[in-house]
Amino acid sequence: MKPDVQRELIPRDDTLRLIGALDALKEKLLDASQQWELLDEHGHVPAEPSYAELLQHAADAQDLSRDVLRLAADFARSPHSTKRAGSAVLAHLATAATLSSHAAPHFTETAETALSLSRPFGPTDRTYPENRMVIDHATARAYLRRTSESLRDAAKELTAHLDFHRFFPTPSRQQSPAPAPPRPSARHR
Repeated sequence: MKPDVQRELIPRDDTLRLIGALDALKEKLLDASQQWELLDEHGHVPAEPSYAELLQHAADAQDLSRDVLRLAADFARSPHSTKRAGSAVLAHLATAATLSSHAAPHFTETAETALSLSRPFGPTDRTYPENRMVIDHATARAYLRRTSESLRDAAKELTAHLDFHRFFPTPSRQQSPAPAPPRPSARHR
């Protein structure tokens, strides 16, 4: 049974590298969700929201989504994705890829609505677009947070997987495994 379990292990170095990549991307997404704000310090939509800034949120969200998709695709192509722990990680990455792809369109909708606010509105006419902007922007930020959570969950799976490595120590480079016993030769029978 031990060899079967060992075959299911993702190599320790690969696991650590992937955890590092997941953690770095998770932090970028979480930072973006916390820093990209629409409302002013009083909690109101600015009188003239910056279309360029809001469009930049969309562009940056698209870049983050591309990074998540690339990470998911690279892992899906690796032989590790078919292992028991790998399939759980891949499920979290698939969720992250889906969620991340929804953030940019909501940021784009926010920017488009901000642009429409440059037209003259009556005080009550402006309420609906402002509310729509707040909802779209908050939704986009929520997608970034949820993507970050999915990446965190993938890293947790890999961290738990590392615990199995301690039961199956790999020989160090200085210690080579014991040579196989010599096979009997047909000549000496």
